[in-house]
Amino acid sequence: MAAITAQPTGAKPRRHIAVIPCRWGASRFPGKPLALLGEKPLLWHVHQRCLEAKRLDGAIVATDDERIEAACGQLGIDCIRTGEHLTGTDRVAEVAERLPAEAYINVQGDEPFISPTAIDDISEALEYTPPGTLAVNAYTELVDVGAVLDHNVVKVVVTASSEALMFSRQPIPYPRGDRPRYLRQLGLYGFTGQALQRFRQLQQGPLERAEGVEMLRFVEHGHAVQMVPVLDDGVAVDTPEDLARAERLLNQYRGAVLTRGTAGRSAPVS
Repeated sequence: MAAITAQPTGAKPRRHIAVIPCRWGASRFPGKPLALLGEKPLLWHVHQRCLEAKRLDGAIVATDDERIEAACGQLGIDCIRTGEHLTGTDRVAEVAERLPAEAYINVQGDEPFISPTAIDDISEALEYTPPGTLAVNAYTELVDVGAVLDHNVVKVVVTASSEALMFSRQPIPYPRGDRPRYLRQLGLYGFTGQALQRFRQLQQGPLERAEGVEMLRFVEHGHAVQMVPVLDDGVAVDTPEDLARAERLLNQYRGAVLTRGTAGRSAPVS
């Protein structure tokens, strides 16, 4: 995958690039992007997963923090310094204004085990979006009751045409009758540059402000978000406890690799 550098005026835009928005001041885990998982910062693992995707033309970290920018320089990771923003998608939208591409994949900076195949699935889905769709968003089924009840895990309800109907940190739908099928949105989004600029033009609505789920901005304003099923069993790191769980998972991967003598699945083993 080619490194991302400034393009001369008139240069052909890159096809699809991954943008990893990172901020320092997460309320539950300040400094999270640079927290060590194994011997590398969390953001390094996410960047590696993006490099393993086959459909991307580059991957870049977007941050407003000089410490994160400096760490990216030391790690050889492309980074762009942005202003302060309400959400990661607003930050990706600024990147889109400054770095031409046909489409942008927003990869959360706290998903060190995100599947490269899932990233490719979102890239591919962008080429087949119905008219009027402004975003594609990955989801997977939740089978763990603890995850269903976890407010850090965003649940989604979809229509018969696979559009997002509602996002919530609460368990939705409510199981009054039969036990429903719970779905988790991964926060793995795909947009065109035009859709990102539309996102920035829209005002935050009461649902987005209440839930803290940025894709509700499109939903509240009547814009379609196409949900894409993917296979992913990664771990989102929202708290120091999640990081400890990710460390155990990383050690399991390393042990499996040593036992087999080869990696049977793409995983951070460095």
